[in-house]
Amino acid sequence: MKSYRSGRVVAIIEALLATFIWASSFVFVKMIITNIGPLTIAGLRYFLAFLVLLPFMIKKSQAILDISPKTWLTLALLGLSAYALGNGALFWGLKYLPATTTSFLMSVSPLIMVFAGAIFLNEVPSWLQLFGVLISLSGNAVFFSSGLHPGEPRGIAIVAFGLLGFAAFGILGRGLAREKRTNTILLTGIPLGIGGGILLLFAIPFEGWPVFDQKALLIILWLAIINTAIAYTLYNHALKTITALEMNVFLNLSPLGTAALAWLFLQESLTLHQILGIAIVIIGVSLVQIRPDTQKVNKQIPETSPGKGAAG
Repeated sequence: MKSYRSGRVVAIIEALLATFIWASSFVFVKMIITNIGPLTIAGLRYFLAFLVLLPFMIKKSQAILDISPKTWLTLALLGLSAYALGNGALFWGLKYLPATTTSFLMSVSPLIMVFAGAIFLNEVPSWLQLFGVLISLSGNAVFFSSGLHPGEPRGIAIVAFGLLGFAAFGILGRGLAREKRTNTILLTGIPLGIGGGILLLFAIPFEGWPVFDQKALLIILWLAIINTAIAYTLYNHALKTITALEMNVFLNLSPLGTAALAWLFLQESLTLHQILGIAIVIIGVSLVQIRPDTQKVNKQIPETSPGKGAAG
């Protein structure tokens, strides 16, 4: 029992650390997005993270050879949906939105997953989940009740498109993980390489070759190594002890971490009703992620549950 408790404490610390790391992503991207295009930032971040994981993937060479064509297709679609479409749109939206608003919009992605799961995975939402959706929508109404600044509607539309990519990632990833067709390191690394590579192929023709100063270079390396490779490792390791539901409750706190960091480094501030809106959404999204089976048994869903981490 003592060993279990100590392992759980470590897992909770890992979950909180991963949440804080991912909360910083929006702030770091915002700091360099005026000098380097958003697609270039995203492409470099994820492809460099793939290169960091590549030595560990090579050790799994036999597992790579054993991957079926069907699984390769799914991994490619994961990379396209989460990194090329989802995070590409998310970073692009940061050109028009404050870092905290972008993080806030990302936190409502489980709402889309509820309806996508019902359609594609035959996972019918419970009344508690539907109640959580209504609470979350009311929180969004409170957050945006003071209206939008010029350019923000465009940013919201772009981020909304990215949320559809994350929903596809969640559906595909959950199905792949349930069937246990590949291991964690390959499930993480291969989509990173595919998605990051696709982003770079599109970014360079549209945004041109990036010109780095020392600050931009350090931030991109930090995003690739710390916010992607290491944070994903913490995330996946924590999920061996705590449930996906518990993990996502921690991840729902991400907008608060982003708000604190944005206030400190970007001089972005929140109004009282925006803080209230975030709090309401956190409650609603937490209810949404209480699946019917988790109400009966402390069941752990694999690391691809609703794709929150893919955006960090």
